[in-house]
Amino acid sequence: MTGKRVATFSGLALAFLGIWQLVAGLELVPAFMLPSPLTVMGTFVDAPTTFLKQAGHTARIALTGFAISVFIGVVLAVAITQNRYLEDIIFTLLVSMSSMPKVAIAPLLIIWLGVGAASKIVIAALIGVFALVIELVHGLRSIDQEMLDLGRVLQGNRWRMFAKIRLPHALPSLFAGMKVSVSLCLIGTIVGEFVASQHGLGHMIMVAQGQFDTPSIFVALVMLAMLGTGFFFTIHMIERLVLPWHVSHRTDRHAEVPA
Repeated sequence: MTGKRVATFSGLALAFLGIWQLVAGLELVPAFMLPSPLTVMGTFVDAPTTFLKQAGHTARIALTGFAISVFIGVVLAVAITQNRYLEDIIFTLLVSMSSMPKVAIAPLLIIWLGVGAASKIVIAALIGVFALVIELVHGLRSIDQEMLDLGRVLQGNRWRMFAKIRLPHALPSLFAGMKVSVSLCLIGTIVGEFVASQHGLGHMIMVAQGQFDTPSIFVALVMLAMLGTGFFFTIHMIERLVLPWHVSHRTDRHAEVPA
């Protein structure tokens, strides 16, 4: 993020917190429904280690599921673009799996894999893989036909053309899919923790809900937002380093130059 964007975001965040504090201070909403930002901050300060430990547990599961979804997604996308027969089979399975609510299959996965990390990782990977496959397949197929004809003229075989032409061209789509996938994996992790877990921010939210501990719920939600934002912009920074030539990043740099 540029300095201008950081300043804009900071200003909006401060304005939002100010309005929130005003509404809570005037007791326009009952305190058990909407605690003030100061109360939420105080809840975190009272037990920072507990919240950070649970956030770390959720982050590890989400990132593990994300890594698995990236690996599986790349393999499936390559298979789809290289074999028409596999395309029909894989796409049908992916669409069927994506159409099923993950909350509905989470109990089944927990029965099979237990209440430990494995079931949450699988749920996260299942939710994250579909978006990545769709984006990557689109990128692998969106190749100028003239480039493919040039590769054939230079006597490139299928896999050499894939490595030299298709894959580099599809990298922006891969990173776009990863940005969506990592957020979905975090959602999948929370879904699994809601259903059955003894650790993680999702577990803390469920426990706090039973105790009407609204400030703890807000702390967990803020930490989840920070995790998701951090994951997204980490991938964005890696993309800028790997693909400095892409038009979106050139446009960003030109926009930063003062008129």
